[in-house]
Amino acid sequence: MKVGILTQPLMDNYGGLLQAYALNEILKSLNHEVIIINRQSKSSKFRILASIIKSLIIGRPIKVNPRLKLTPNQKRIIYKNTKLFREKYIPNISHMITKDKEMLELNDMGFDAYVVGSDQCWRPLYSSKISNYFLDFAENQENIKRIAYAASFGVSKWEFNEEDGKRCAELAKKFDAISVREDSGVELVKKHLGMNAVHMVDPTMLLAKEQYIKLANLEKQSESEGNLKVYVLDMTLDKQTFVCSIEEKLGLKQFEVLPEKRLGIDKIEHIEDFVFPNPAKWLRGFQDAKFVVTDSFHGTVFSILFKVPFIALGNKNRGMARFESLLKMFELEDRLVSESSRLNTDDILKNEINWDSVHVILEKEKEKASSFLKNMDNHI
Repeated sequence: MKVGILTQPLMDNYGGLLQAYALNEILKSLNHEVIIINRQSKSSKFRILASIIKSLIIGRPIKVNPRLKLTPNQKRIIYKNTKLFREKYIPNISHMITKDKEMLELNDMGFDAYVVGSDQCWRPLYSSKISNYFLDFAENQENIKRIAYAASFGVSKWEFNEEDGKRCAELAKKFDAISVREDSGVELVKKHLGMNAVHMVDPTMLLAKEQYIKLANLEKQSESEGNLKVYVLDMTLDKQTFVCSIEEKLGLKQFEVLPEKRLGIDKIEHIEDFVFPNPAKWLRGFQDAKFVVTDSFHGTVFSILFKVPFIALGNKNRGMARFESLLKMFELEDRLVSESSRLNTDDILKNEINWDSVHVILEKEKEKASSFLKNMDNHI
């Protein structure tokens, strides 16, 4: 079948890039012709408004995402490594689509099915037109399959406004099968969309770690400069102090795979300081790490895949549902540390993870996902 994937725009987010890479690889292995639909918002007004709303939600001072202030040349420099990775390993991406009219033109491209997912594609805050991710442009197409694979709302609460909620509920009823990434999403789909959904793992977990190691080797990534991998997206002084305490207790050396300086925190003097490293280097970090500290969902996912002990730093303002659902699935709830419990982590550091048990669960979930995707032709 010719399959179109709708997910969040593939920019600088390592997890976002790799979940698209993984789902793409899995569908191609099932002999589908795959195209990732490059749906983006061209409206700066929407993105600025979304940035302000996001600031309110996560409880930080209101300010516009600094990425929105970058010039085209600055973007070209900052994203050069992630762009090259994307072009090399996810080459089957459509032209950039920014208008509804262009979405309608997809109906002339001969798609047999659309797969929506993964990442937070069902979170209105992150999607310029949320109904697109419920396939409104293909509403009148009768002979296509509509599948949601591990689609994520990001949070456990309903964030749709009344109009969008009603419209998306109508569209959801046309889906042949719906799976969501968080267990809380199953209830959201049932309560607000009037449909049944199943819980599935993130696409990145469908590939073996050896496939990610192969990527790092293909890109000839050198050994990391430490063995305590720190992947903290919202770094604060308190979090840095916490990381240093872990470093001291474990006798490890911390390292990051992030730009040397961060947009919105550091003044832009030399734009090269803000370049994102190759995603393969980020993957190599898990290969070299003896411990991981992260506040990222995919940072947690890859710690599990690479069997590296970790601590996941929770942030209730950003949404805990993703972490809670993932860690509950693998019986690793004790690895999640809230802001109030960071001072009491000695037990976590002492407790060894039963990786055999984790592996059994992972294989079971992969089999369930494989069956779900293999039956794409038969979903009714």
